[in-house]
Amino acid sequence: MKILTGNDLKTGAVVWWDGQGWSLHIADAADAGDASGEILAGEESARRVNAPYAIAAELTDDGPRPAHIKDRVRALGPTVRPDLGYKAAEQNGWDWVI
Repeated sequence: MKILTGNDLKTGAVVWWDGQGWSLHIADAADAGDASGEILAGEESARRVNAPYAIAAELTDDGPRPAHIKDRVRALGPTVRPDLGYKAAEQNGWDWVI
């Protein structure tokens, strides 16, 4: 599975490609598959997202799980006090951060 991520151009928030646009929630991330390069080029030229890139992920019961720790941290927010991040509500039951 290949999902797309980047940062919202206006707010800097981490966003995930949901198949039609960008979402703050990794659970909404869609598998971009072989079309990832085409989608990334279009979105970057449209300037809706800053520095978008494709990452490997696996599908779990809770949605996509990024393969690399860096992107897991990006998905869920701060590791020191995750309860203080703006995505804290998403973390219920997610045991895959580390």
